[in-house]
Parts: sequence; structure tokens; C-alpha cells
Amino acid sequence: MLGFAGQALFSARFIVQWIASERARRSIVPRAFWWLSVGGGALLFTYAVWRQDPVFMAGQGAGLFVYLRNLRLSQAKTASISERAP
Repeated sequence: MLGFAGQALFSARFIVQWIASERARRSIVPRAFWWLSVGGGALLFTYAVWRQDPVFMAGQGAGLFVYLRNLRLSQAKTASISERAP
């Protein structure tokens, strides 16, 4: 169940990205994409640890670093924009 839940969250991020891009009429990556990536990646990493699969662990562990970094960059951009607002 853990693996299926992780895969469901991980897959949902593409639907979120697609809908956001269609609404904006341009390609965008909303923060929800990265949050779903973190949630799905964390569950899949946990599943990989349970399965004792070092290749799966390495892939999901590296992905988690990237997802968290993108959230941090997104947060910094949001903070920068709000500081400039009157």
C-alpha cells in the first residue's frame, strides 16, 4: 500500500502541472507539483528502504533533494516578489 500511495502522489503531480499549464496557456510548474513530488518521493523512498533496494533508494533520495531544493527556490522567489510589492 505504501508503494501504491507513493506512486499515486508521484503521478498526480503531472496532472496538476498539466491543468495549471492549460489554464495559464503556457508551460508552468506550480508549487503543488513539487509538494506532490516530495510526498510521493518520500513514500517511495520509504518503500525502497523497506524493500532494501539500494538502486531505488538512491534514485528516490536524489529526487527528494531536487524537489526540496525547487520548493526552496520557489519560496525565495515568492518572498522576493512580496518584498517588492507596495
